[in-house]
Amino acid sequence: MNDHAMRTLLTKYVEGWKTGRINTVLETLTERCVITECYGPVYKGRETVRQWMRTWFSQGGQVLQWDITSFVGGQNSAAIEWIFRCRWHGREFSFAGASVVWFAERKIEVLREYTTTAPLYEWHGEWKTQ
Repeated sequence: MNDHAMRTLLTKYVEGWKTGRINTVLETLTERCVITECYGPVYKGRETVRQWMRTWFSQGGQVLQWDITSFVGGQNSAAIEWIFRCRWHGREFSFAGASVVWFAERKIEVLREYTTTAPLYEWHGEWKTQ
Protein backbone atom coordinates (compact mmCIF):
# COMPACT_ATOMS: atom_id res chain seq x y z
CA MET A 1 0.00 0.00 0.00
CA ASN A 2 1.18 3.50 -0.69
CA ASP A 3 1.27 6.29 1.90
CA HIS A 4 -1.88 7.95 0.58
CA ALA A 5 -3.95 4.75 0.81
CA MET A 6 -2.66 4.02 4.34
CA ARG A 7 -3.36 7.58 5.52
CA THR A 8 -6.87 7.47 3.99
CA LEU A 9 -7.65 4.17 5.73
CA LEU A 10 -6.40 5.43 9.11
CA THR A 11 -8.40 8.64 8.73
CA LYS A 12 -11.52 6.58 7.98
CA TYR A 13 -10.87 4.43 11.10
CA VAL A 14 -10.53 7.52 13.30
CA GLU A 15 -13.55 9.26 11.74
CA GLY A 16 -15.65 6.15 12.37
CA TRP A 17 -14.82 6.38 16.07
CA LYS A 18 -15.44 10.13 16.17
CA THR A 19 -18.88 9.78 14.59
CA GLY A 20 -19.87 6.57 16.34
CA ARG A 21 -20.19 4.67 13.05
CA ILE A 22 -19.22 1.13 13.94
CA ASN A 23 -19.52 -0.22 10.39
CA THR A 24 -17.19 2.52 9.11
CA VAL A 25 -14.50 1.31 11.52
CA LEU A 26 -15.13 -2.35 10.70
CA GLU A 27 -14.75 -1.68 6.96
CA THR A 28 -11.13 -0.63 7.62
CA LEU A 29 -10.18 -3.89 9.39
CA THR A 30 -9.25 -7.39 8.23
CA GLU A 31 -11.26 -10.29 9.67
CA ARG A 32 -8.30 -11.35 11.81
CA CYS A 33 -7.31 -7.85 12.98
CA VAL A 34 -5.70 -7.26 16.36
CA ILE A 35 -6.23 -3.90 18.07
CA THR A 36 -4.26 -3.20 21.26
CA GLU A 37 -5.34 -0.19 23.28
CA CYS A 38 -2.78 1.88 25.12
CA TYR A 39 -4.05 0.85 28.55
CA GLY A 40 -4.04 -2.91 28.00
CA PRO A 41 -7.11 -4.46 26.32
CA VAL A 42 -6.46 -6.51 23.17
CA TYR A 43 -9.31 -7.07 20.70
CA LYS A 44 -8.83 -9.96 18.27
CA GLY A 45 -11.01 -10.20 15.19
CA ARG A 46 -13.51 -7.87 13.59
CA GLU A 47 -16.48 -9.31 15.52
CA THR A 48 -14.72 -8.66 18.83
CA VAL A 49 -14.08 -5.07 17.72
CA ARG A 50 -17.81 -4.75 16.89
CA GLN A 51 -18.73 -5.99 20.38
CA TRP A 52 -16.20 -3.63 22.02
CA MET A 53 -17.52 -0.62 20.13
CA ARG A 54 -21.19 -1.46 20.79
CA THR A 55 -20.46 -1.86 24.49
CA TRP A 56 -18.35 1.30 24.70
CA PHE A 57 -20.90 3.50 22.91
CA SER A 58 -23.89 1.96 24.75
CA GLN A 59 -22.23 2.77 28.06
CA GLY A 60 -21.97 6.43 27.12
CA GLY A 61 -18.54 6.47 25.51
CA GLN A 62 -18.03 9.41 23.21
CA VAL A 63 -14.96 10.49 21.23
CA LEU A 64 -14.77 14.27 21.51
CA GLN A 65 -11.50 14.73 19.62
CA TRP A 66 -9.08 12.49 17.80
CA ASP A 67 -6.66 14.43 15.64
CA ILE A 68 -3.85 12.75 13.73
CA THR A 69 -0.89 15.12 14.06
CA SER A 70 1.75 13.21 12.11
CA PHE A 71 2.03 10.25 9.75
CA VAL A 72 5.01 8.15 8.66
CA GLY A 73 4.45 5.40 6.12
CA GLY A 74 6.54 2.34 5.39
CA GLN A 75 6.12 -0.86 3.43
CA ASN A 76 2.62 -1.99 4.51
CA SER A 77 3.11 -0.26 7.85
CA ALA A 78 2.69 3.20 9.30
CA ALA A 79 3.02 5.16 12.49
CA ILE A 80 0.78 8.03 13.49
CA GLU A 81 0.83 10.47 16.40
CA TRP A 82 -2.45 11.83 17.70
CA ILE A 83 -4.28 13.88 20.32
CA PHE A 84 -7.27 12.09 21.84
CA ARG A 85 -10.11 13.29 24.06
CA CYS A 86 -13.18 11.33 25.10
CA ARG A 87 -16.01 11.18 27.61
CA TRP A 88 -16.41 7.91 29.51
CA HIS A 89 -18.79 7.35 32.44
CA GLY A 90 -19.34 11.10 32.72
CA ARG A 91 -15.65 12.02 32.92
CA GLU A 92 -13.43 13.56 30.26
CA PHE A 93 -10.03 12.08 29.43
CA SER A 94 -7.39 13.60 27.19
CA PHE A 95 -3.93 12.44 26.19
CA ALA A 96 -1.39 12.39 23.38
CA GLY A 97 -0.35 9.11 21.84
CA ALA A 98 0.86 7.18 18.85
CA SER A 99 -0.15 4.05 16.95
CA VAL A 100 1.96 1.59 15.02
CA VAL A 101 -0.08 -0.03 12.26
CA TRP A 102 0.44 -2.97 9.90
CA PHE A 103 -1.70 -3.52 6.82
CA ALA A 104 -2.79 -6.61 4.88
CA GLU A 105 -5.40 -7.01 2.14
CA ARG A 106 -5.50 -3.18 1.85
CA LYS A 107 -6.94 -2.99 5.38
CA ILE A 108 -5.69 -2.59 8.94
CA GLU A 109 -4.39 -5.91 10.27
CA VAL A 110 -2.67 -4.78 13.49
CA LEU A 111 -2.99 -1.48 15.32
CA ARG A 112 -1.11 -0.95 18.57
CA GLU A 113 -1.55 2.24 20.58
CA TYR A 114 0.93 3.92 22.91
CA THR A 115 0.16 6.91 25.13
CA THR A 116 1.87 9.53 27.19
CA THR A 117 1.54 8.92 30.92
CA ALA A 118 1.75 12.53 32.08
CA PRO A 119 1.27 15.99 30.57
CA LEU A 120 4.15 16.92 28.27
CA TYR A 121 6.39 19.86 29.09
CA GLU A 122 9.63 21.36 27.85
CA TRP A 123 12.52 20.56 30.19
CA HIS A 124 14.55 23.52 31.52
CA GLY A 125 16.96 21.86 33.95
CA GLU A 126 14.38 20.57 36.43
CA TRP A 127 11.81 17.81 36.32
CA LYS A 128 8.23 18.43 37.32
CA THR A 129 6.88 16.20 40.04
CA GLN A 130 3.74 14.27 39.33
